Amino acid sequence: MARPPKPRRVEFMPEVTVFKPVGVPRRHVEEVVLSVEELEALRLKDLEGLEQEECAARMNISRPTFQRVLTSSRSKVADALVRGKALRVEGGHYRLAERRFRCRECRHEFALSFGDGQRGVELHCPACNAQAVHRIDHEGHGFGRQPWGRRFDKT
Repeated sequence: MARPPKPRRVEFMPEVTVFKPVGVPRRHVEEVVLSVEELEALRLKDLEGLEQEECAARMNISRPTFQRVLTSSRSKVADALVRGKALRVEGGHYRLAERRFRCRECRHEFALSFGDGQRGVELHCPACNAQAVHRIDHEGHGFGRQPWGRRFDKT
């Protein structure tokens, strides 16, 4: 019995999930289903132009697994384009990446998904409503040389 697939890390959820040929009713068009992680592989490699090692690391999978996901996604997109099929993005084995934040006023920690349209500097704390929010990593440390972040020795 094969083991269940490990969830792939995804940073982007599409707002538009169906693409179809113009002028043909959707009920008359055959569909190809592209999983969310297959779309993420296309986005990282073909849109962002990253190397496969970097793409695999961002998705928390091995490079050979990334190659298989990418090959599958490119095949499905080519099938839809060449044969005039609709392309639907749904499902898969993934977990949505998140960004973590901490309020400097009340120390409340919270998380938001990537791609939600909000930048950390524009956020208000959900607990105290202060606009004193900074981003932290998964261990609770800040980023860079900010006064609330990690300290780096100047040696």
